[in-house]
This record gives sequence, structure tokens and C-alpha cells, in this order.
Amino acid sequence: MNAHATDSESLLTPSEVATLFRVDPKTVTRWAKAGKLSSIRTLGGHRRYRESEVRDLLNGIPQQRPSEG
Repeated sequence: MNAHATDSESLLTPSEVATLFRVDPKTVTRWAKAGKLSSIRTLGGHRRYRESEVRDLLNGIPQQRPSEG
């Protein structure tokens, strides 16, 4: 269980997000690096994305995120 996600929050892989947007998974990674989409890192260093945020982005709802770091 990922400590950063709640039990009710589904996490998606870059491939799953890419399929939803019909883009390459590397594009999803670039979006995360550019701050367009927040990601959670697994213990193995892989990125996961909150399904709710991805769905909002798909529906055109702008994301308001606090700046990190």
C-alpha cells in the first residue's frame, strides 16, 4: 500500500494515463516533470498518477496545485 494515497484513491500507471489521452507514456512523464500533472513515486521509483486528477484534466478542469520544493 502506498503511504501517500488513501484507500479510496485509485492510482494509474503512465501507460494507463497515456491510453486515456491517446499519447505516448513518455509524454505523460514530460507533463509530470512540467508540473501539468502531479505524480507519486512508488518505492521502486515508478510514477503513479491520481485517477481523480487525471479525470479532471481529461474533462478540462484546471489544476490548482501548491508549488513543490
